[in-house]
Amino acid sequence: MKTYRTKSSDLTPQWHVFDASGRTLGRLASEVATLLLGKHKPTYAPHLNTGDFVIVVNAAKVRVTGNKAQQKIYYRHSNYPGGLKGTTFAKMIETHPTRVIESAVKGMIPHNRLGRDMMRRLKVYAGDTHPHQAQVEKSKGEDASDGDVPKRRRG
Repeated sequence: MKTYRTKSSDLTPQWHVFDASGRTLGRLASEVATLLLGKHKPTYAPHLNTGDFVIVVNAAKVRVTGNKAQQKIYYRHSNYPGGLKGTTFAKMIETHPTRVIESAVKGMIPHNRLGRDMMRRLKVYAGDTHPHQAQVEKSKGEDASDGDVPKRRRG
């Protein structure tokens, strides 16, 4: 029996929708990263983009635990001397709520060409509407599942 090799022509990505309201940032980001990587599929191959499209809505309502809202700092640099700037989570969620989730997910996928291709499949929206309703409906029609990963309960 020969080993099965996944080909890019065999892959059909699905669309998943996550509601971030009231969800913890890191737990949500790890579920999203798993779907983007494609590790939930039996056809996973590390050299191919086997992942699905993921839509995250209500990004402005994501939460963090403890004092991270004031203590977590997002850094950027202008490439000039003394150009290191920092923004807290609370300020970032007011100004650019989508970047918070994008940054968390980006840290959980490979930092190479394939990872950039995976990040293109992530769509994050601050509000509760998104322009991809047709793709989500088509994806649900092809598959019998509801197109969303259920929340896992502990204990």
